Amino acid sequence: MGIFSALDISASGLTAQRVRMDTISQNIANAGTTRTADGTPYRRREVVFEERSDSNSFSQALENASNKLNGGNGVRVSSIVEDPTEFKKVYDPGHPDADAEGYVNMPNVDIVTEMVNMISATRSYEANVTSINATKSMALKALEIGK
Repeated sequence: MGIFSALDISASGLTAQRVRMDTISQNIANAGTTRTADGTPYRRREVVFEERSDSNSFSQALENASNKLNGGNGVRVSSIVEDPTEFKKVYDPGHPDADAEGYVNMPNVDIVTEMVNMISATRSYEANVTSINATKSMALKALEIGK
């Protein structure tokens, strides 16, 4: 694996974690949204990652493995999916979105879970920045060898 490959892998991680942090921020911002454009409460969204690959064929993966080219190509966001869990029901008969029994469907966003996910995404982002800085430092040290 070359230096530029290492930088590319870390950069893909930075991009993926940024999307994850943006999605978590959107979840937190909409934790109290009881009516969206389609008339339902906001549904929590989650980011799904997958390996960034040049080829999807099994034969190419087998060839790469046999040639020991398993350094990886980084990560990418494959999709952002909605969490299918049930909405929280809160008794609030004065709320404009309350049903006949006085219950309001609230978004399935748990602030504590979102904050833990945000800390995890932040730590992953920081790890990728550290990796980029270490790679840059190695490249600079390699350039100093000839002096």
